Amino acid sequence: MNGLMRRKTASLDGFQAHQRLAPTLSWPHLIPLGVGSIVGTGIYALTGVGANLAGPAMVISFLIAGAVCACAALAYAEVSTLIPTSGSAYTYSYVAIGEIFAWVVGWSLLLEYSVGSSAVAVGWAGYAVGFLNAVGVHLPAAMTTGVMAGGLLNVPAMLIVFAVAALLLIGTRESATVNAGLVVIKIAGLCVFIALAAPHFNAANFHPFMPYGFTAHDVGGTKHGVMAAAAVIFFAFYGFDTLSTAAEETKNPGRDLPIGIIGSMVICTILYVAIAACAVGAVFYTHFARSAEPLAEILRDLGHGGGAIIIGVAAVIAIPTVILAFLYGQSRIFFVMARDGLLPQSLARVNARTKVPVTMTLLTAVAVALLAGLAPLDQIASMANAGTLTAFVAVSVSLLILRRREPDAPRIYRTPAAWIVAPAAIAGCLYLFWSLPTKTRLLFLAWNLIGLAFYAFWRWRKRETANPA
Repeated sequence: MNGLMRRKTASLDGFQAHQRLAPTLSWPHLIPLGVGSIVGTGIYALTGVGANLAGPAMVISFLIAGAVCACAALAYAEVSTLIPTSGSAYTYSYVAIGEIFAWVVGWSLLLEYSVGSSAVAVGWAGYAVGFLNAVGVHLPAAMTTGVMAGGLLNVPAMLIVFAVAALLLIGTRESATVNAGLVVIKIAGLCVFIALAAPHFNAANFHPFMPYGFTAHDVGGTKHGVMAAAAVIFFAFYGFDTLSTAAEETKNPGRDLPIGIIGSMVICTILYVAIAACAVGAVFYTHFARSAEPLAEILRDLGHGGGAIIIGVAAVIAIPTVILAFLYGQSRIFFVMARDGLLPQSLARVNARTKVPVTMTLLTAVAVALLAGLAPLDQIASMANAGTLTAFVAVSVSLLILRRREPDAPRIYRTPAAWIVAPAAIAGCLYLFWSLPTKTRLLFLAWNLIGLAFYAFWRWRKRETANPA
């Protein structure tokens, strides 16, 4: 157990200039970054997946997933201001619990950010191909679908990942400014959908409301039900935690992080429930349940071809903001893990001019692009959710530990009713995890066993290097 439970401090003392990130962001950057990371493939593409798993009751699935995320967001808001350094749940676990738990969380965050970025890229590609088809440009099917989904390579999904990575390399503040503009386009597109779909609302489309029941259960080899849909739709809500990876690059983290985290969650929850209700109310759910571009499909069914094109354009232009936020978050977590010595420390360097961890950003982009090019959306989203649920549990546990161990530490933001909110987040995340497909849970277990093997090898190599024969 020697060293396994070692905890680190939140101080940046001892790190050289090339190992530190520059504080350039404030809350007007953080709220668009949060909204940009939350609103994306989840609402633009997973609305169809949710309808397929829960029917009209996917509205309840959105509410449940949003409630769990809201509890987790409140936990993040306190811990991120108490530990205002980059690294998100990985760093919080390292400070509050210990090294081996931090490694498991960091390894799981690979699924949230890297795999999540891939899922968003695949969802974006679905809208991009649909838009191109609408304007008369038809790409070969083999070049728009990954080999695991029956095609060859999803080239559009790979290209968008590299395009976003190029933007990130310009600089953090610059990419955040571009992101804010794209978020406005994204929200405008969703408002167009609500304006066009709402007048067609028909309560009869909500019957039967819960065709697959509430609990997750197998139907034809796939888990269906409200909770099964919530476990996948959960992907539509997370992203606010990306803001916690920006703590070290925030000018006033004590004020700006809670505003960014809570503000973005409130905006997105209201928007999501409105979209889900309008979608189901306008068209019977089976019409769009399996569509790669459900919102555009709904508008076409309603005779709003022009509106469908607007939705497609908004998605094509603005969904990359989610990829930007996730690539940003993953590169920062890799950077901090390298800075802590859990990855090669040679990778913990930032560019002298742009203050961006270039090597980590490029390595992350390559991994994300390869996965996006090969795998289908639903399988990627489920794996990403498993990693995120782990991180949310870790942050909620860290909140409770720090409340008990350091009750007098100055807290700029205090989570209200913390001993209710944090356990609610933990219980909700565990239940959503159990509602994931059995295959996803087994793959997640295998993923973490591989991670622990890497950790054991790393500790052995470090000991051998420190004590050569």
